[in-house]
Amino acid sequence: MKGRRRLLFAGPARLFRRELSGEGIAVKTALVCLLIAVSYIFLFPLLRMLSMSLMSEADLIDPEVDWVPRELTFRSFRIAAGVLQLGRTGLNSFWFTFALASAQTAVSALTAFALARYRFAGHRFWFFMVLLSFVVPVPMVIIPRIMLFVSIQEFTGLKMIGTIWPQLAAAAGGQGVYSTILILIFYNFFRIIPAALEEAARIDGAGSLQVFYHIFLRLSLPTVFTVFLFSFLWNWNETYITTTFIRTSLRLIPLQLAVFDSAFARMAGSLPEFSDGARINEAYKMAATFISIAPLLILYGFVQRYFIQGIERTGITGE
Repeated sequence: MKGRRRLLFAGPARLFRRELSGEGIAVKTALVCLLIAVSYIFLFPLLRMLSMSLMSEADLIDPEVDWVPRELTFRSFRIAAGVLQLGRTGLNSFWFTFALASAQTAVSALTAFALARYRFAGHRFWFFMVLLSFVVPVPMVIIPRIMLFVSIQEFTGLKMIGTIWPQLAAAAGGQGVYSTILILIFYNFFRIIPAALEEAARIDGAGSLQVFYHIFLRLSLPTVFTVFLFSFLWNWNETYITTTFIRTSLRLIPLQLAVFDSAFARMAGSLPEFSDGARINEAYKMAATFISIAPLLILYGFVQRYFIQGIERTGITGE
């Protein structure tokens, strides 16, 4: 009995002594310094953007003002929101990106389920094609996609180019923005689910869709949140495909941000904030950029716990 107690406490005791040793403290200090350095690289642009957004015009041209403004003002945010037409573009961006992310998440989960749990003719070929779709650059396939939707438009008489339907169809067909990565995230997690759970469900009479929903999908909720967050982020920031298909039929925040200078000049004098002769400066641009990424920061704040769990479970870190 005494020997067992010694073995039981031997491991924790060695670990505790190592933590108190100079080697453990040095390693922890080095890791903390490394994390601070990496965090600074990511946080510096965001903090700089916020600092400049809160500066007045006098602070911007004052060489003595670097980070902390002498006169704290939110005027830049009011003007930037007016130029971006935030009420309209914000609502459009949210529901359109949400629709794309939802369709992309659902299709990625179904595709990964089929590739991970079934063996069928051409399984390796189709898995290779999924990987190949990630390697091929988007500009190489954009013209064939335009030709495809133009043909559909001519055949059916329904307007496709200049509407939201091409992007929704691409997302629902597994050809959304970085769909390959999302499929691989689900595929990596679905493979580690024990086959006994699926077999027990099928013995009870569950079909493939029931197995997918009640077992795989419910066990992978953190993964679902991770994939949805990635998809929402990528579709929110996507401008190349959006300008190609949607063009000017739907006002979105990223598209309005891309033409911020011309929109600012066009709207000068039409907003109350321009009454004192406001001219474009870096504070307005930084405020507009911060507004465009603020919804992503808010979304991450709500789902970050599930996001971290999803990364741990899917092995995206390389473990």
